[in-house]
Amino acid sequence: MELAKKNVGAYAADLVKPGMVFGLGSGTTVYWLVQELATRISQGLEITAVPTSEDTKRLAEQAGLKVIDLNEIERLELTIDGADEIDPRGQLIKGGGGALLQEKIVAAASKELIIIADSSKLVASLGKFPLPVEVIPFGYKQVEHQILDSGICNKINLRKKDGKTFVSDHHHYILDCECEKIVDAASLNISLHLIPGVVETGLFIDMANKALIGYEDGRIELINFK
Repeated sequence: MELAKKNVGAYAADLVKPGMVFGLGSGTTVYWLVQELATRISQGLEITAVPTSEDTKRLAEQAGLKVIDLNEIERLELTIDGADEIDPRGQLIKGGGGALLQEKIVAAASKELIIIADSSKLVASLGKFPLPVEVIPFGYKQVEHQILDSGICNKINLRKKDGKTFVSDHHHYILDCECEKIVDAASLNISLHLIPGVVETGLFIDMANKALIGYEDGRIELINFK
């Protein structure tokens, strides 16, 4: 699927117009978007990115993109981001890279959110990919117990990286919740937010406008959600 990611990432660069300030998401497909933008910047394209994570910020700066903080702009015309799962209604699971909080803030500040991904991310219903839930470290075990007791999911794993507890850019933990099949994503999102200690969830409801999907045979499909 790497070629599909590369193709759709490069294709999405056409969405970034000269002089645009845009939200730049995270993930392996976004990496290829940045590489294509770097080529165009070397040819004179002037653009500014608002990154959704420290990793994305470093990647963008290394590629020669001008980077600013979200607080420096009132509204973004566009955000381009990846996803871990995309259902037919455009509901998403995001946060596999651990940047779900900033990704959601930047997406909410954008007139348009366009998702770029390979075809393996298309699903009939959300839930096969573990749902990330960002929580504060204090009392995270209690949050875990409440989620399990509610029957929202069957199993929860505290995210690890290199053998240590993963810590987000905002010094939070992430609980990866195995839900199997999410029937009502909007209700689940609300239920999780009612639990004290939950900062954000990886459920993106009614936020994506479009998706650009890359296939192994070289095809790129545009899906409109709204």
